[in-house]
Amino acid sequence: MYGIFTESVEEKLLLAGRETAGSKVMGLKEAVQSFVRTGMHLHIAHTYMRPNAAVFEICRSFWQKAPRFTISSLGFTGNMMLFVQGGLAQKLITTFCGDAYPFPGPNRIYQAAFQEGRVAIENWTVLTLVQRLLAGAMGVDWMPTHSISGSSLEEENADNLWVTSSPEGNKTIMVRAMNPDLTFVHAWAADPSGNLVLAPPYAEGPHGAFAAREGVVATVENVLTTRELKRYSHLVKIPGFLVRAVCPVPLGTHPAGASNHGVRDFEAYAEDEIFLQSLREACKDEEKTRAWVEEWLLDCPDHNAYLKKLGHDRIWRLKGRAATDSWQTELMDQVPAMTKAGKANPTETMILAASGLIKEKVKAENYRTILAGIGASNLAAWKSWYDLKRIDCQVDLMAEVGFFGYTPRPADPFIFNLRNIPTCSMLTDIITVLGNMVGSSSGRSIGVLGAGQIDQYGNINSTLIREMNLFLVGSGGACDVALGAQEVLVLIEMNPYRLVDRVSYITAPGERVRTLVTDLGVFEKGRGEEKLILTKIFNAGNKESDIIGEIKARCGWEIKIAPELETLSPPVDSDLMDIRIFDPERLFTAG
Repeated sequence: MYGIFTESVEEKLLLAGRETAGSKVMGLKEAVQSFVRTGMHLHIAHTYMRPNAAVFEICRSFWQKAPRFTISSLGFTGNMMLFVQGGLAQKLITTFCGDAYPFPGPNRIYQAAFQEGRVAIENWTVLTLVQRLLAGAMGVDWMPTHSISGSSLEEENADNLWVTSSPEGNKTIMVRAMNPDLTFVHAWAADPSGNLVLAPPYAEGPHGAFAAREGVVATVENVLTTRELKRYSHLVKIPGFLVRAVCPVPLGTHPAGASNHGVRDFEAYAEDEIFLQSLREACKDEEKTRAWVEEWLLDCPDHNAYLKKLGHDRIWRLKGRAATDSWQTELMDQVPAMTKAGKANPTETMILAASGLIKEKVKAENYRTILAGIGASNLAAWKSWYDLKRIDCQVDLMAEVGFFGYTPRPADPFIFNLRNIPTCSMLTDIITVLGNMVGSSSGRSIGVLGAGQIDQYGNINSTLIREMNLFLVGSGGACDVALGAQEVLVLIEMNPYRLVDRVSYITAPGERVRTLVTDLGVFEKGRGEEKLILTKIFNAGNKESDIIGEIKARCGWEIKIAPELETLSPPVDSDLMDIRIFDPERLFTAG
């Protein structure tokens, strides 16, 4: 057919279809024993699918053996407390240490280890930690960032920052490259050579894999032939030459979930909210923690035993909850409780007041995007988005892990819940959301955040109460948003421990924090003003003087009151239903 070239062409066609020799497929226990050594820097990648089965296996193998690991990860949540409880980690490099589902909060295990000096915590922001990995992946020593400037993280991380000036004379902060020894990744699929299929959103993306000095150990839901894998070549984000081992572990990200949006051939499963909340409860007490460890780690010799303990019925329930429309059934089950909820409580009043202000600001300032944190802040953003949609005002919701233009589904208030993924108009990563969209003037973004503490200057603290040596949770993306968005609105319930005269640790500087919404009233500051002043109070049927008296008693600074103090009317039922439909179990709005 091809003349004198026929034999050569036929050989090439034969070679193209041949599977590569030297399979990297092995058991997870074997991979950990083969590639993990005492004293290593391990990176637990968050490509939206967390390698939780690998976390369990590392902890089984090194439990109470003091391997002196340095472990980096975007967040230490849920079962990752095992690294601390089992004495595996001497240092955590991260943006968050605490409970995350369904809302962020301190975790006793991390707090005690930090306070007793058993574990060092190196704090970064979501954007800057990924930028450090990106620099390591690119083989450059430093990477510029718009974040961190003016926060306590700038002082705390001086050894890994380079503060300089641009040619134009502007302050420029560079973050040092980070190169872990070994990175653990969970993927939807791989071929025997280790080419990894990742489905969006990508969160930190593949940078931790490229940055690792000794490569990647990959856990996967499916092993495909190379021929089969090429159907998903547009989703292969980590090439096989980086991968040391491919370990088949179905449900390998449990108790987190896995969305198959874009990879429908694979079987999705939802977050195990019952498991996560029972773990959260167990972490509050040392005896309960030990019992939980015994049941879910030490009594399970491997991942198959862990799945057997979960049980067939529970696994099928998680797969059922992963269906795109499953929220409708869940919501129907909750309708009777929602209709009996009664009038607005202070938390709901705060959320609705914030949503109204977000709506006004988006219209007045022509903001194009809203990035909200977890908890009351995301409920306020969701409510305002629907209100703006009703009047055809275009604005896009974003979440830092890579959600853009999403429509929040009722029934589940968790901002990263998997059922919001199919509603996104774009699925991307942290660099794009926090770097390109929030951090650029073209994005015209408003940030909506919660906080552990805030002071009269708008400075936010969610990391450390220095006078008590009490670790909170860390920055997450708060500093990135506070220094990138055009304006920031904060929601926080009033008490003198949370509204303080001056925070002892600045997680996020307050220059762009222009509005503080509490459960009693609203504080604001105009452009160029230094301090927040009381501008609005909520009408709870009490005299104005009584309301102001309570605000003064619950505020940690001497408040200044606007000359024309506004009294806001109580929420109406239709607005209450708008937020209760997102939080039918009252996880965020119990008051």
